[in-house]
Amino acid sequence: MANKVIAIVQARVGSTRLPGKVLKKINGKPLIEILFHRLNQSKKIDKIILATSKNTENDPLVKLITKLGDDVFRGSENDVLGRYYNAAKSYTPKTVVRITGDCPIIDPTLVDEVISLYEKEKADYVSNTNPPTFPDGLDTEVFSFEALKVAHEQAKEPFDREHVTPFIKTHHQFNRMNLENELDLSNERWTVDNPEDFIVVENILNHFAPNLDFSWKEVLELKQSNPEYFTANQNIIRNEGADMGTGQKLWKRANKIIPGGNMLLSKRAEMFLPEKWPTYYDKAKGCAVWDLDGNKYIDMSIMGIGTNVLGYANDEVDSAVRQVIDKSNASTLNCPEEVYLAEKLVDIHPWADKVRFARTGGEANAIAVRIARAASGKDKVAFCGYHGWHDWYLAANLTNSENLEGHLLSGLEPAGVPSGLEGSAIPFDYNNFDSIKNIVSNGDVGVIMMEVSRNMAPKNNFLQNIRQLATDKGIVLIFDEITSGFRVTLGGSHLKYGVEPDMAVFGKTMGNGYAISAVIGKSEVMEYAQSSFISSTFWSERIGPVAALKTIEIMERDSVAEQLTKTGKYINKCWAELAEHHDLDIHIYGIPSITHISFNSNQELAIKTIITQEMLKSGYLAGNSVYVCMDHSKYIVDEYMNTLDKPFGLISKIVKGEDPKQFLDGPICHGGFSRLN
Repeated sequence: MANKVIAIVQARVGSTRLPGKVLKKINGKPLIEILFHRLNQSKKIDKIILATSKNTENDPLVKLITKLGDDVFRGSENDVLGRYYNAAKSYTPKTVVRITGDCPIIDPTLVDEVISLYEKEKADYVSNTNPPTFPDGLDTEVFSFEALKVAHEQAKEPFDREHVTPFIKTHHQFNRMNLENELDLSNERWTVDNPEDFIVVENILNHFAPNLDFSWKEVLELKQSNPEYFTANQNIIRNEGADMGTGQKLWKRANKIIPGGNMLLSKRAEMFLPEKWPTYYDKAKGCAVWDLDGNKYIDMSIMGIGTNVLGYANDEVDSAVRQVIDKSNASTLNCPEEVYLAEKLVDIHPWADKVRFARTGGEANAIAVRIARAASGKDKVAFCGYHGWHDWYLAANLTNSENLEGHLLSGLEPAGVPSGLEGSAIPFDYNNFDSIKNIVSNGDVGVIMMEVSRNMAPKNNFLQNIRQLATDKGIVLIFDEITSGFRVTLGGSHLKYGVEPDMAVFGKTMGNGYAISAVIGKSEVMEYAQSSFISSTFWSERIGPVAALKTIEIMERDSVAEQLTKTGKYINKCWAELAEHHDLDIHIYGIPSITHISFNSNQELAIKTIITQEMLKSGYLAGNSVYVCMDHSKYIVDEYMNTLDKPFGLISKIVKGEDPKQFLDGPICHGGFSRLN
């Protein structure tokens, strides 16, 4: 028993990039069965064991390997080193061979060569991967049980626990060697980690079928004679996944099945830190977010795109939602909360008489424009700001592809927008009254849609003048408060400026993360909602209104808008001081509770990327803006500013002319829609 050589195959059904890969079949045989068959041809290995996790999704895998007559050990899902050690110790081996389940055409003769080198040199660790010179998919590691034991007892870092051998490979106490091939073939890829890999391995196995005992050199000869069998995965980088978090792997998988990767442009990884952004979250609380690998980050970024002003998972709001879930979120009958919420919004905005609800900001804006067009009897809309993805808005770029450039997002293509809408949406500039006055001068504009304030405050009675212009011309004036609503004051920010629109639109903050939006307006305008068909099933669900009622109650009780503004102003003050310390010329803009910073440099995107990159390393989600929430305490802001000192130092070097690439670990983030296509 003391001289036993055991091979432990590390495998599980769950895979971020190719779910269930080890059980995928080729010619009727699961890949893991093919691997075990080939590995059993080794002359050096005494026993093969499958090491998998206790997760029930691995039950079919365990059943298969048991049926084949091999042993199975089940251990921790995340502590893979612990799983490996505990799998090995009950067999009291002298030598352990590590094979991973994504190598179905592992070559037993090559495995024996690695074992022989290990035995000859009396090393602690021998592999054929450090550096790799054999094709990816033939990876073999051999090490002493004693080395595995030391690693298990001493390794503390999460990365060392999530993988089996990094501790052994990086600590000098171990004698390490590597088996190298005469010709570097490390770019050949015969592993199965992605759908493209499966295609290549399927081609190989189909060629040799029914023979499963071909050698790796025969596969190489096949590559020479039939190179087309190997083209599918040529662009995949070897061991790419080793440096990628679970969220990054899932993002690559998502991009293959979801156009654009996700549902919201502003949450795409490329907008933050390409190749490094965690992308997906497991849980969130307050202003903290945990990714799929359990890493905790303080969100000093967009806080759910500005939705969670009370912080993530607010206890009071969530409790109210849970109560209605227990009573059912939907029914043939209507929920009473929509009436209570409508009354509350009218109470907050005395100029308004009627309310219609939706669930997202873009659709609420589309509803408002439809109603306003019906009320005015005219099709053309003059707008200022960002108002969503619907046809009426993107139609502006049918006339000129740059019409939306100054309205938050650049590069928005109107593909799919009917050409007949050309000229129906016309942009005007904020704080430029002459621009809107000229647009409406010929009398064919029926609607003015605008944000009250985004990046700057109104000047020279801009809002008052527009109000008067709309009145004089019989135009319906809509204030888009999707972003600004309830952040400047309780209700719409237009209340601060004393200007009453004909309609206003709210969303985002109103439900603290739950989907709810509202269109409010004067009776003589809102009644036109009855003459145009505007209806949707999920506008009648219960969670949205309940969450909004509780959120508004808290915002009113705790003077949330005032607190958000106070915190935002403090962030601005600290940014200014930090910039002065590093001799940086900055521009701070936006309402205080949605504050942004820019630098006097032609490297804006590189600078934003560096901030995100360096702050992520220190446990922050951060960029060039902060959407303030109630959980952004002074202590958290101060710690954020202390951590921001290093990125500001790097930015200072860039502004003085140094190449930002020397500070970047990957590509520069994207700044608009067109860069993502």
